[in-house]
Amino acid sequence: MMKERQGSTANFWLNCVILKDREERDQFLKYTNANGVMTRPIWTLMNKLPMYKNCQTTSLETAQWLEDRVVNIPSSPRV
Repeated sequence: MMKERQGSTANFWLNCVILKDREERDQFLKYTNANGVMTRPIWTLMNKLPMYKNCQTTSLETAQWLEDRVVNIPSSPRV
């Protein structure tokens, strides 16, 4: 689970887990969704979207690392 940084207070609006790599992320997504827990990857990087694929970008190493590992989990109080 992502943790609050020292000196900050989270509102816990969107909770997520960080997994080992993209393979583990995809296995987690498949398992949770197949068992009725609606999870999703954190995001798709904008430079991968069709309308932005030809736009200038940097390596985005940290963003790519997060995209490969982070999954958003349900944050609603409703079941």
